[in-house]
Amino acid sequence: MDIFDDIKRTFKEGSALTRLIYINLGVFLVVSIIGVALYLSGQPNFIADWLSLPSDTSEILKKPWTPVTYMFLHTGFLHLLFNILGLYWFGKLFLYRLDNDKLISVYLLGGLSGAAFYLLAYNLLPVFQSVNGLLMGASASVFAILVAIAFYDPNQEIRLSFIGSFQLKYIAMFYVLLSVVEISASNPGGNIAHLGGAFWGWLYIIQLRKGKDLGDGFVKILNRISVGFTGLFKPKNNMKVTHKQTPRDDYEYNKLKHAEQEEINRILEKVGKSGYDSLSKKEKELLFRQGK
Repeated sequence: MDIFDDIKRTFKEGSALTRLIYINLGVFLVVSIIGVALYLSGQPNFIADWLSLPSDTSEILKKPWTPVTYMFLHTGFLHLLFNILGLYWFGKLFLYRLDNDKLISVYLLGGLSGAAFYLLAYNLLPVFQSVNGLLMGASASVFAILVAIAFYDPNQEIRLSFIGSFQLKYIAMFYVLLSVVEISASNPGGNIAHLGGAFWGWLYIIQLRKGKDLGDGFVKILNRISVGFTGLFKPKNNMKVTHKQTPRDDYEYNKLKHAEQEEINRILEKVGKSGYDSLSKKEKELLFRQGK
C-alpha cells in the first residue's frame, strides 16, 4: 500500500481531529505549490488574499467564503507548525472527554467567533480606522478548543517538558492573558481573534453544562452537507460487534475500539436524553457488555 492510499484510509477512518489536521496540512501544501507556480511564471500570488479574511466588510461581500477559509490557511511553516501542535495536543484532551461532533463545532464556530471579534474591532475601534488587515490561521479555533476543555475539566494536569505539571485552567488562563497583552505589541488582529475563539469555548461549555449543545444544529447541517463529499468531517461508523475474529494488528484493534467507544457514547447520550427504556435490545446488550 503506497503513502497516498494510507493517507486516504486514515482520513476516511480517523477521528475529527485527524481530519482537521489533514485539511490544514492539505491547504498549506496546495497554497504553497500554487504560490511557487505563480512565482516561477512571474505572476502575483493572489491565493493568500483570496482565502484570508479581510477587515474591510465590503471586501467580504466579494469573498463571502473567507470567514471559513481563513481558519485553515497558513502561509508560513512555523505558523502552521505551532497551530497544528496546539490543535493536536488540546484536541486529544478534548476527545478524551467529549466527542467528534463537539470538536468540529467548537473548531468551526470558535473560528467564526474569532472572525466576528476581529471584524468588530477593526470596524469599530478608533485605532484601526485607517488599517486594512488580513486574518489567517487556525489559532482562534485552537483557543476555542483549549478554553472549552479547560472549563470542562479545569483540574486536569498537563506535564510540560523542563517546566513541570500545571492544571489545564492555568494554561488556558496564561494563553488568554498573553493574547490580551500582545494586542498592543504585535499582531493585534490575530490576538483579538484568539479572544473571540476563547469566548466561544467558554460559552459553549457553560451552555453544555446546562444541557444545551450550541453546536448541535450546526453539526447536523454540516453532516448532511458532507454526505455528498463522503463525510468530510464525520468519521464513518462501520462498527460490527463480533467476537469470532481477532484483530489482525494494532491499527485494526484501535480502530475497532474507537468505533465501539463512539457507539457507547451515542448510547449514553441517548440514555441521558430519553432514558434507559428508549434503548433497543441490541443497544442494551452492548451497554451491558461494556459494563461488565
